[in-house]
Amino acid sequence: MSDRTGERIEGKVDEVKGHAKSAWGDLTGDEQTKAEGKIDEAKGKIKQGVADAKDRVDDVVRDLTDR
Repeated sequence: MSDRTGERIEGKVDEVKGHAKSAWGDLTGDEQTKAEGKIDEAKGKIKQGVADAKDRVDDVVRDLTDR
């Protein structure tokens, strides 16, 4: 498991929370809540992507220094 597992979990929690918030906004007709949920979802996906990118950079650096 990578050092960034916590970052990925945090991102996934934000994504799921955002999805639920967006669904609630859709259900209640509250456009602002729906939009906030979409933003939270996006933040979660970005956090997960950043963790993945950090791992890829670490892999490249490790490969270059192992030569």
